[in-house]
Amino acid sequence: MSDETPETLTGYERIADYLKTLDGSPGVYRMLDSESRVLYVGKARNLRNRVSNYARPGNHSGRIARMISETASMMFLTTRTETEALLLEQNLIKQLKPRYNVLLRDDKSFPNIIVTGHDFPMIKKHRGAKNEKGTYFGPFASAGAVNHTLSQLQKIFLLRNCADSMFESRTRPCLQYQIKRCSAPCVGHITKAEYAESVRDASDFLSGKTTRIQEDLAAKMAEAAEAMEFERAAALRDRIRALTQVQTAQGINPRTVAEGDVIALHVENGQACVQVFFIRANQNWGNHDYYPRISGEEDASEIMEAFVGQFYSDREPPRLVLLSHGLDNEELMCAALTEKAGRKVEVLVPQRGERAELVSGAARNAKESLARRMSETATQNKLLRGLAEAFDLDAPPARIEVYDNSHIQGTNAVGAMIVAGADGFLKSQYRKFNIKGDELTPGDDFGMMKEVLTRRFQRLLKEDPDRKSDSWPDLLLIDGGAGQVSAVQEILLELGVEDVPMVGVAKGVDRDHGKEEFYRIGERPFALQRNDPVLYFIQRLRDEAHRFAIGTHRAKRAKSFTATPLDDVPGVGAARKRALLAHFGSAKAVSRANLADLKAVEGISGAMAEAIYAYFHEKG
Repeated sequence: MSDETPETLTGYERIADYLKTLDGSPGVYRMLDSESRVLYVGKARNLRNRVSNYARPGNHSGRIARMISETASMMFLTTRTETEALLLEQNLIKQLKPRYNVLLRDDKSFPNIIVTGHDFPMIKKHRGAKNEKGTYFGPFASAGAVNHTLSQLQKIFLLRNCADSMFESRTRPCLQYQIKRCSAPCVGHITKAEYAESVRDASDFLSGKTTRIQEDLAAKMAEAAEAMEFERAAALRDRIRALTQVQTAQGINPRTVAEGDVIALHVENGQACVQVFFIRANQNWGNHDYYPRISGEEDASEIMEAFVGQFYSDREPPRLVLLSHGLDNEELMCAALTEKAGRKVEVLVPQRGERAELVSGAARNAKESLARRMSETATQNKLLRGLAEAFDLDAPPARIEVYDNSHIQGTNAVGAMIVAGADGFLKSQYRKFNIKGDELTPGDDFGMMKEVLTRRFQRLLKEDPDRKSDSWPDLLLIDGGAGQVSAVQEILLELGVEDVPMVGVAKGVDRDHGKEEFYRIGERPFALQRNDPVLYFIQRLRDEAHRFAIGTHRAKRAKSFTATPLDDVPGVGAARKRALLAHFGSAKAVSRANLADLKAVEGISGAMAEAIYAYFHEKG
């Protein structure tokens, strides 16, 4: 009999101890290590039966055996049904990112096209929650696919894409009308009924009803030619041509799949790639590849089930999901997706016909994408080893953070951090910093870099003082020379961070590519050979940081151009701001308006008018 208490047991014995209190309810379990880090999240139809499997040595894969040996405690949450357990499990996996779960690392949202609910609707790209009034079409696999489709749709249907403020203030057509991408509803060049017909045609096209639209356009072109209105006929011909180009660019448009996702998996050398093709309105709206984190010991069904569950945990599933590999429990997944969507969702592994061909094509893409990624990863690992050798690091860095600043004479100053590793640029890890230092001299690059690094590492020390996550960098690259490196070292020492290697990258003579000099604390500056691949790698890292910093600065500067004092008035949002500017003409006129005039503005209540009046007159 062991003298150990349940709190000090680990592995099989600790897990077996939980069986005394578990019943046969469905639910979710978490396995934690001795430091309470979550190792694994799983679901069960019967918690007692599922956990008892872990309590018996033998018949476990190496991965599961290692996980069991590290388990020091468990947490349980019962649910009413196994379907609820599956949905909860996937949410917890995405939130907690346990080490032993198959993990979907890329969690980007996909863009849609929205036809807005205005009197004269606009057609535009939309990403995120569908909280704007209108009709949504999507998802599309990338912003590029949406932009290309929008460009062609504007040629075909001539719908506006301008903001409401611009639309309401126009007195003559803009450039979009001149280049035949808008019908100028803002100045009455098209009636409301005619514009509504164009909106209906655009919606029908995005719904897959292209044959009717082409027939209608062809009939109108023939009528115009018959009436010898050759300019109108030519315009209609151009619209038909643009419509054909969109259909051609979409590639395979399946006849038997009106709405569905095609998901195919390829596993090789311990790595996995999943390709997802989006089919909507019988049209191919693009594809996206994913590289889930696996140990290499999982079978295909386990990887596929984990991927499908996590992929749809925060996305609306389509009516049909076609898979290259079966799931351990397809009925359960169907039930979970159906419950989430509020309508029937089918999950199938097709064996023949057009649907099988779609899956085969996606599988081929997955295999080719994984081959490319493995080649790129091998090259990237070689560069990281070269970087470690050049800078005398103990090991190739798993996480490199590169910092840069951008400003114009100190205005709209921003700091930027980009991250790179074995998988290349990790764009989801990029961060921007609005420089807040009130006491900084405009253009003080040293001071700005100090502020950025202070905020970055203070947050790291607060959120992960024991460095248990992969958020801590193995190498810092700073844009600048000895001064910047000394400034960064000073702030890191103040924070008690003394073991993160740091290198300053400075342009050399004539600020020319290839003549960069590298600065490290206590070392003489040095350079690499001009043809050294490691030098090119560092240049790419620095240029990416510069690109990100410049882009962030430009966005901040553009926003500042449109800023008004109304932005700071409590309770005045976008709609009230538009109403006030439309009524008075400028923010200055609003600030000088009397209370009676403010109350006369549509949408401004008496209390709101008093608040606006008080804001501008009590400040003085």
